[in-house]
Amino acid sequence: MAKPSQTISVIILYFLLITPPHPTQAIPSLTQLRTLFSLSHSLFSRVANLRASRGDVEGARRAELIAAKLNHGLGLGLWPTLWSMGWDYLKNYAWRDTMSFRDAVGIVGDLNELVKSLNALGRLRSDSERVQWIARNFKNVIRFSKSMFNRALTVFSKSGPLRELVEILQKEMEASQYTHVDDRQEL
Repeated sequence: MAKPSQTISVIILYFLLITPPHPTQAIPSLTQLRTLFSLSHSLFSRVANLRASRGDVEGARRAELIAAKLNHGLGLGLWPTLWSMGWDYLKNYAWRDTMSFRDAVGIVGDLNELVKSLNALGRLRSDSERVQWIARNFKNVIRFSKSMFNRALTVFSKSGPLRELVEILQKEMEASQYTHVDDRQEL
């Protein structure tokens, strides 16, 4: 079973991947991209091993799938991965009116609520305060996450790497919801 801190780590990693940087830092260097892919790959590999050791075969499989996809970005596979996602975006979404204003505002609103929640969690200093915060706010975080993923799936309606990424992250979030409930019952 994954601990709530692992769930929060996955959510934070997701937001680091999708949050736009400042305009002066809009184009990350190749070294920064490789470092991000390497750290993400390492994190998901460790999560997969931990889940496998606890008997969560399905969760380990999902984490291994994410790690394998990230592994492509560590070497020369970075360029085909970026090309594939960029081409998918251009082909299916860039020149079409695929996102309604309501979807855009909804995704941004949900994302803002998630970032506010994670900032509040990040300001807490003690483990006991964090546990209490998670017990109080976990359902809201899951609700905002579900809403955001559902809207993103509406936007990325055609099959391809972007939709696949959203689906993988959505499955991971949904699985962590049930894992969190199981962990609380063990306490």
